[in-house]
Amino acid sequence: MSVAQPVTEREVPAQIDFPEQLPVSERRADIEAAIRDHQVVILAGETGSGKTTQLPKICLNLGRGRQLRIGHTQPRRIAARTVAQRIADELNTSLGDLVGYQIRFNDTVSDASAIKLMTDGILLAELTYDRDLSAYDTLIIDEAHERSLNIDFLLGYLKQLLPRRPDLKVIVTSATIDVARFSEHFNDAPVLEVSGRTYPVDVHYVGDTEDRDEGVRQQIADLLGEIEQGQFGPRGDALVFLPGERDIRELAKALRYNDRLRVLPLYARLSQAEQNRVFQSGGSGMRVVLATNVAETSLTVPGIRYVIDPGEARISRYSARSRLQRLPIEPISQASANQRKGRCGRLSDGVCFRLYSEQDFVGRPEFTDPEIRRTNLAAVVLRMLELGLGEVDRFPFIDPPDPKVVRDGYRLLEELGAVSARGKLTALGQRLARLPVDPRLGRMLLAANEQGCLAEVLVIVSAMSIQDPRERPTDKQAQADQAHARFQHPRSDFLAWIALWRYYEEQRQTLSQNQLRKLCQREYFAYMRMREWREIHGQLVIACRQLGFKVRPQLPEEEAYETIHQALLTGLLGNVAQRDEGKQFNATRNRKIVVFPGSGQYKKPPPWLVAGEIVETTQVYARQCGAIEPDWLLRVNPRVLKRSHYEPAWQRRSGRVMAKERVTLFGLTISDGRKVHFGDIDAKTAREIFIRDALVTGNVMKPPRFLKENLTLMRSVEELESRTRRRDLLIEEEALVQFYDERLDADCVGMTSLIKWLRADRARDDMLLLKREQILVRDPGAAVEAQFPPTLHWQGVDYQLRYQFEPGRENDGVSITIPLPLLNRAPRYLFEWLVPGLLRDKCIALIKGLPKALRKQLVPAPDVVDAALSELSAEDSDLCAALSGVLKRQRGVQVSPSDWQPTQLEDFYRMNIRVVDAGGKLLGQGRDMAALVAEFRGGELAVAAPQADSPERKNVERWDFGDLPPVWKSKAAGLDVIAHPALVAEKESVAVRLLDYPGEAALAHEDGLVALAIKQASQVVKSLRKSLLSGNELVLAFAAVEIDRKRLVEDVIAAAAYQSLRSIEAPRSDAAFKAWFDALRSDWHAEAIRIGEQLALALKAWSAARTDAAKLGADYQDSQQDCWANMESLLSRETVRCAGSEWLGEYPRYAKAAEHRISRLNGQFLKDQKALEMLSPWQDTLLAATESYPGLLRLSAEAGQYRWMLEEFRVSLFAQQMKTRLPVSSKRLEQQWLKVQQWIEHNPR
Repeated sequence: MSVAQPVTEREVPAQIDFPEQLPVSERRADIEAAIRDHQVVILAGETGSGKTTQLPKICLNLGRGRQLRIGHTQPRRIAARTVAQRIADELNTSLGDLVGYQIRFNDTVSDASAIKLMTDGILLAELTYDRDLSAYDTLIIDEAHERSLNIDFLLGYLKQLLPRRPDLKVIVTSATIDVARFSEHFNDAPVLEVSGRTYPVDVHYVGDTEDRDEGVRQQIADLLGEIEQGQFGPRGDALVFLPGERDIRELAKALRYNDRLRVLPLYARLSQAEQNRVFQSGGSGMRVVLATNVAETSLTVPGIRYVIDPGEARISRYSARSRLQRLPIEPISQASANQRKGRCGRLSDGVCFRLYSEQDFVGRPEFTDPEIRRTNLAAVVLRMLELGLGEVDRFPFIDPPDPKVVRDGYRLLEELGAVSARGKLTALGQRLARLPVDPRLGRMLLAANEQGCLAEVLVIVSAMSIQDPRERPTDKQAQADQAHARFQHPRSDFLAWIALWRYYEEQRQTLSQNQLRKLCQREYFAYMRMREWREIHGQLVIACRQLGFKVRPQLPEEEAYETIHQALLTGLLGNVAQRDEGKQFNATRNRKIVVFPGSGQYKKPPPWLVAGEIVETTQVYARQCGAIEPDWLLRVNPRVLKRSHYEPAWQRRSGRVMAKERVTLFGLTISDGRKVHFGDIDAKTAREIFIRDALVTGNVMKPPRFLKENLTLMRSVEELESRTRRRDLLIEEEALVQFYDERLDADCVGMTSLIKWLRADRARDDMLLLKREQILVRDPGAAVEAQFPPTLHWQGVDYQLRYQFEPGRENDGVSITIPLPLLNRAPRYLFEWLVPGLLRDKCIALIKGLPKALRKQLVPAPDVVDAALSELSAEDSDLCAALSGVLKRQRGVQVSPSDWQPTQLEDFYRMNIRVVDAGGKLLGQGRDMAALVAEFRGGELAVAAPQADSPERKNVERWDFGDLPPVWKSKAAGLDVIAHPALVAEKESVAVRLLDYPGEAALAHEDGLVALAIKQASQVVKSLRKSLLSGNELVLAFAAVEIDRKRLVEDVIAAAAYQSLRSIEAPRSDAAFKAWFDALRSDWHAEAIRIGEQLALALKAWSAARTDAAKLGADYQDSQQDCWANMESLLSRETVRCAGSEWLGEYPRYAKAAEHRISRLNGQFLKDQKALEMLSPWQDTLLAATESYPGLLRLSAEAGQYRWMLEEFRVSLFAQQMKTRLPVSSKRLEQQWLKVQQWIEHNPR
């Protein structure tokens, strides 16, 4: 960039010539006077007045430009270059000497240059390093009527600058200018008007055509043919205005067949050499210049006699609906139309053909809208920030934008990451400002370049810049949708653009232009829009390459879905939505939207999407949708995300205070529940939580030394509170919080910062130590230890006790821990006595729970209890029964067991029993000892882990394992465990197992002995299986009683073996087993045959009873069912095997009694029913006992006797004439059952 260094005055021609034929020369004196006397002059010069070339010369003649420069701006590069050349020619100097120009990529200005032509963008760029424009003493702002952003920026900035630069002269000029507005802007600056040349220009309104593509092209071709033939006057050169470069190429292609025409294109992107051809005279044929609107102003194409104006141009316009800057083809204003007309009639009469009606012209706006009103203000804000022009709302624009729109521009830039929350330009914003596209599209391109998907995003961005080329005619919507369906992508409409682009490019390269048009028409594509798409794509490719971006010439074979959509998200963050219900979506900024029916995502909308645009018609629709993942949004632009944090809590594992984070994007929640470090967010609150929930409670993974000692001290006091059931010994939590708060550094918000702080000074550990007197409010005394002991001693075992004061909790009160292997040795009633410190209160509560009549005799309850406890000591007996006894002795009050209500007491008055496994793991707990025993006594399992010398064996075939001790000791949960070895009969084998309970072990051992004997006496057993209970008569009997012979035979064989064990101690050594087995084998066959004969008699009697019952039919069902139930009980496996020969010998009598009963039912049913009512309660009592106490009949002789007394009682009731073996009655049964209950009480499970 060249900057003037005003050391000496520049050499300027002494005599400057002004062409007399130019109107501006006639007003030179007035213009010079106005410039000399005023700082700002507004010059309205008609086209052809010569203002553009003569004003710099007038200023030079006034002595301007000697040390500083005369700056002269043009809206376009081609105009700046050509005007500079013309002025240099008129001053008889070479370009780059007295006159120079500077445009993008080209600078001919030297130190000798007094006049500098440039684009208005170049002058704006100089503001970044020369805020006062100190290189200039005069500025001419030409073509101000265009009201581009650059011009508005310059005019606003100059208004601010002029008071600081009183020496600076400013001349604002144009052919068609809103004079009053410009004068008012510069504080009523003087206005001069200069008429144009007097050559008349005839205007012909040709009228428009329905086809604005082919029809306009044909109109132009026809007019040129007529001009060339002289139908409108002398043959002359023509200037044709067209909307864009593609239109110029298409028309040039159509005119190439007319060799009488010399066609010359003119647009901004042409090379300088090609542009110069337009201004060179000579050559054969009529010259036809095809130009965009660059030829509207300043640029004078010599020799033009005819102008053809289709009345359209590409005008940059911001779509508020889609929030995109577009370049649609629109009708031009009256001012632009007059500018075009002024391009002819400069040297002679001219003719202007307008390809629209005069009525259309009159109805058009007078001036083109200022660019600031038709552009995205985000781009305006971005440009002002780049140039450092201050805030938009304070900048003196001629037409200030709406503040609401300005805020929207800032908001969009912040969304794109181009500005900070304070409105400052970011590094990304500086890069974005260099891209000549809408900021949103530019942001996508920047991201695409970084992520390596620029080629794909260029296609998508260029498609978003135009109107959708896919047509859906009202009468052919189904056919159009079907034709377009092949391009749809299952997840994204954006990728559908790429599919369409690939297809169109393939067809374009293989088909002629006419064929391509027909293809587009056939497949419902707008040919002109497809062409526009390619054109914009090409312009964007060039712009990216100028910035150093590498653009692939071909699209990759497969699109990278994630990277493409992440790049698109950078420009479309405001168009993100989450599916709510059905097809409804919650979008950003609290909008409810639905996917547009024409979208490929309409039928199966994704959970999250981004939309190319959100429009409101009958509903708010999302168009051009693509599925996204919400996690992508967290990385696109973190600055626009709003994070809120809730539920901060101490996390032991990480050693930090963590909080849940909710992340929203313009009101839409995109992430919720993720945990983050709260110390970095709110250190004060995090520190308070850290102290309260970590240090005070000790909830840390690796506590430092001070905390270990403090927690140990606090636990000792808490244990003291739990024992005494008080909560007034330990100081309040707030006092501990205050203790740590006063000593800890403000930065200690977690374990990491705490450890770092402690390591910095070793003395800090001691400073944080607590003393006992600091935390103990009052001392309960030394007697607590005796009243609340840590263990309970019983039969050589110390059971651990634990105290908790947590009312309503499962472990409230005293808890005792019992390893499962020791459950068989644990006392059944001792736990009712609790510990000395709670026994007195429990007894008082028991007495207060007695019925009122008894309670009145036992007052005052504390004194009564003290007297009672003086005679009692804790033992394994029922506490309530013990209290009943002592109260009867001391007070003469008879309290029955049913009067006591121990279950109504609070839970802490009953010991909580914790059952653990050998490793100390809790298996179950409760306050009912009997229920726990029943729960964990379900199977014969080994109670200790297998050891090298364990007697356990599998698949025992013979006694080859030595002596079997009655008990086996091992360790479990740190305590000695006693188990009971026994032979156990399993399904198909015999094994040695360690069992929990001695009674069950004894019964299992008998079963195992018999099973092992049967295995070893295979020949005897085989013979018995053939001979026992055989014969045709018994076959019929078995069928009648519905009993399986094979099963009963096995039971009879086993019964003989069980009978042999009744008179001896069960063998536990090889020798004892051999002696027993030899004796058994010698008598086995005879004993089994004897038992079988007794059962055969019984079976025949039961068979006869069945026959008699069949005659009764369905009558007397209760009596019949009782008979058969009794028969099945007597013939059950357990009863037959273990009844013994003396009672098995009574089976024939029991069967005869059943037969007698059945035979008498027809006449004595009522008597039978009364007898059954007498029998049933005694039967039910025994049944309930055997169900709750498995093995009772074998373990308890009293229960076994009761069982056979019931059988004799049955005989006495239903067959009195058959007599009984022993005396029996209801009273005798009651007496026997009391003996059974006493046995159960002394032998609990």
